[in-house]
Amino acid sequence: MQPSLTSRLGKNLQLLSIIILLLLISNRSTVPVDRSIYTRLRTLSDSHAFDFTTWEINALTRKVTFGLLAPQRFMDGETQSRFVLSYLNDIHTSRDLTNKIAKAYADPGIQSPAKATQQIQTELAKLRERFKHYGPVAEAILGEQVSQVLAKGGFGTLGQIFPPVSGTFTPLPYILVISPREHIESLYQRPLIAGLTAAQQVSIEQTVEEEQPELSAYVTSIGGLAAYPAMLLENSDIDWVTNLVAHEWTHHHLIIFPLGWDYFENPEARTINETTASLIGEWAGHEIMQHFYIPLLDRPKPLPNPVAKSSTNKEQAAPTFNFNAEMRETRLQVDALLAAGKITEAETYMEEQRWHFVRYGYNLRRLNQAYFAFHGAYANEPGASGSDPIGPQVRKLWAVSPSPAEFVKTIAYATTLEDLERIEQEILSQP
Repeated sequence: MQPSLTSRLGKNLQLLSIIILLLLISNRSTVPVDRSIYTRLRTLSDSHAFDFTTWEINALTRKVTFGLLAPQRFMDGETQSRFVLSYLNDIHTSRDLTNKIAKAYADPGIQSPAKATQQIQTELAKLRERFKHYGPVAEAILGEQVSQVLAKGGFGTLGQIFPPVSGTFTPLPYILVISPREHIESLYQRPLIAGLTAAQQVSIEQTVEEEQPELSAYVTSIGGLAAYPAMLLENSDIDWVTNLVAHEWTHHHLIIFPLGWDYFENPEARTINETTASLIGEWAGHEIMQHFYIPLLDRPKPLPNPVAKSSTNKEQAAPTFNFNAEMRETRLQVDALLAAGKITEAETYMEEQRWHFVRYGYNLRRLNQAYFAFHGAYANEPGASGSDPIGPQVRKLWAVSPSPAEFVKTIAYATTLEDLERIEQEILSQP
């Protein structure tokens, strides 16, 4: 049975209330204990701040308008999946065209790059125009597919997921991350405008560090942001997209629980929250792929963190560079140097390690305390989190939970490492 116009209107009103709540939260920044530092950091970054209010109004208008039409309801399941794959293929094509244009402008041998790329730019403009019509359909299909998997994982009531899964492909803001130099801590974060160049990122970082020499600054791109609807990076990888939609929904779901409310106030809560979202994203992404997309593709999708079988061949392949293992060792060494008060030595070491990663193809623009403060919160697997015990403790709870929904239901009230340890003991003590 297809939903009536009245039910779709009711759902849109429900979405509006959620959007207002999340808009208020999205506009919050991590606030340092010292309010004077917060004020100075806001002043330094005001000119590049992302305008969430305007973005939300535009996104809301688009979602409500499309929600009244919902053309995907006339497609069967396979047609819906093929539509999403076709849309993502168009995204891949658009990125190729964009790269060709950028290459032409960077080539000193091309006298008139505008003229040389005129046909490509026309093709790209047509493609972008098509995105305006096809994007909302692909987003709605992905939302429905994620909802089905979440319901099978025990989420929702009578198959109704709250809040409704909703995301939109959009240019994403950058994030300014601030950490003290003397130790690693996410002291302040603020979304900045989309499309910052590398030069602009460096300029913002230098401005902050010149004005506040005791702080470390890092401006980074992101893959998604839990505004409502969730902000999704235009990416053609279906595995990545399905993971991301479920990841961002988890943030939406947690927002009414202590783990969501403490996200901006408590570094431990932020790490628990991000690690939880990453685990749900991996699980749901795998399930979505298996149910909706693997039958249409010519390759399987492995489970998250597959166990590789050891080779019996005497001629073992040359050891490969393990980014997560190398980053974990780097973080441990940095933590040790900072604990000993050797700030300059730690920063010299991080720059040396940055070049080490670059030599292996990982083009890290910056590696500093703020880098670790940001990436260390994603502790679903070892890496930038170093020896932080929160990630392993969250994974322990995931391992002993009877279902994904029970895992989230339990961890939604945990905002500290002590909470995690207490919950684990309670679960293990049950008969």
